[in-house]
Amino acid sequence: MPDVPAPFTRAQLLGFRGARVDDLIADPLRLLFVGINPGLWTAAVNTQFARPGNRFWPALFLAGITQREVIAGAGLTRADRDLLLHLGIGITNLVPYATARADELTQAQIRAGVGPLIQLVGRTSPRVVAMLGITAYRQAFGQPGATTGRQGIRLQGAELWVLPNPSGLNAHETVRSLACAYRAAAEAAGLVLPPRHGDAPPSPIQGPSPTA
Repeated sequence: MPDVPAPFTRAQLLGFRGARVDDLIADPLRLLFVGINPGLWTAAVNTQFARPGNRFWPALFLAGITQREVIAGAGLTRADRDLLLHLGIGITNLVPYATARADELTQAQIRAGVGPLIQLVGRTSPRVVAMLGITAYRQAFGQPGATTGRQGIRLQGAELWVLPNPSGLNAHETVRSLACAYRAAAEAAGLVLPPRHGDAPPSPIQGPSPTA
């Protein structure tokens, strides 16, 4: 965990532009979440999706993937990490270095992230790879007509899913709709999830069946 206190000043955050964030990779790996690239707050605490207002962690909890909500604003605790690793969850980024906003990235930078991602998937053998962001997926993989859900291709043998971006800037989604999408991918990855109760989100419509 960094020496920089939270909350951060703007100057402190800007000092993390271009910084990298460590991947979290379980062994065995069941579900690999792939963000677009780290934000500055994420880089400051070396924890994916850490900025307050990002809905990744609340969505995992609402989906039943984690048994408690991870509070990541100051970084993951050892207990948080152990929880995720025990579940078989991994988190990485398509582009490894931090920017203030994902839209600062060029299409060339996004496309350049595909090769390293394929290599990572080949080394770690997840059951499901879940890209978080349909626009980045379309640009990276040259699939302009792609929609969210399970894709018709595999990535190094893994099912490839595209799920909504949990950023607070994505006004099209809520924590509940994110939880719905994330749970479907987690179930495909073989995570044992608690049964749905009451107003828990239903599974979304899935994409086309993957091909070999």
